[in-house]
Amino acid sequence: MSDDAQHGAPTRADYEVKKGEVSLAVYRKRLPPAAGEAPRPVLFLVHGSSNSALSSFDLTVPEAGEYSTMNVFARLGYDVWTMDHENYGRSSSTDGNSDIASGVADLIAATELVIRETGQERLHFMGESSGALRAAAFAMARPERVGRIVLNAFTYTGRNSPTLAKRAEQVESFRTHNRRLRDRAMIRSIFTRDHPGTSDPRVAEALADAELVHGEEVPTGTYLDMTANLPVVDPLQVQAPVMLVRGEHDGIASEEDLLDFFGKLPNPDRQFVVLPGAAHALVFGHNRHQLWHVVHAFLGMPPRRDL
Repeated sequence: MSDDAQHGAPTRADYEVKKGEVSLAVYRKRLPPAAGEAPRPVLFLVHGSSNSALSSFDLTVPEAGEYSTMNVFARLGYDVWTMDHENYGRSSSTDGNSDIASGVADLIAATELVIRETGQERLHFMGESSGALRAAAFAMARPERVGRIVLNAFTYTGRNSPTLAKRAEQVESFRTHNRRLRDRAMIRSIFTRDHPGTSDPRVAEALADAELVHGEEVPTGTYLDMTANLPVVDPLQVQAPVMLVRGEHDGIASEEDLLDFFGKLPNPDRQFVVLPGAAHALVFGHNRHQLWHVVHAFLGMPPRRDL
């Protein structure tokens, strides 16, 4: 690929897939392919509990620099995909609570489309927060579709998590209600609850502007799973190479809890990274460039020779 193409503008294509009667919005970004070009590696991005796909991974923050993970990895030569899970963004609104199991079913449907469109049998994944739980649970369910997997802001058992302890105070509401309030104040709190100053305040406003067009409520399923049903991922069943990325100030998972998960992963081609100066919202932080760097390095790393 030429230098000009490497620095060109990625183009977006929008798709729709069905999960039974549910319509799921799927998005793709890549640099325009050259004639005869070999298929590019696929990176599938999985969003978390409070925001949909495009606001999570293709956000524009005016006069604040690049915040689109999709743009970054498209320019690095990846074929980048993401999706709105059921009850998020442009996907169908249903009576369900969109828990982790529902997210796995979403990913099964979406990856069938990606495999058809790209011809690639194995895809790389990066999940953020509960999106990391979705991605890891998908890796258990469909190991044959997973190349490498990056788990950002992941939580295993939730042990010693101040964020989840606070969230658990509302667990009965999560059990009895399939929606929770996610207004501008809540979106702002994502950026301040762990360690203020780890992100640009303009990001929270841009994120809220992008998300609130979809309403002020989001599903409770992932919150219920993370407060009442952990662990939802068995590390012994995740066969792919895994990189765990934790922000230094992330209150949703202790380093000890993640190291416990990491030590049980069966594939020795694995990495554990702590990003200094970062909090829970890794893709939106001042140090997001470090995240992009370590993810790119991990995805492009050749397999260990002793495997």
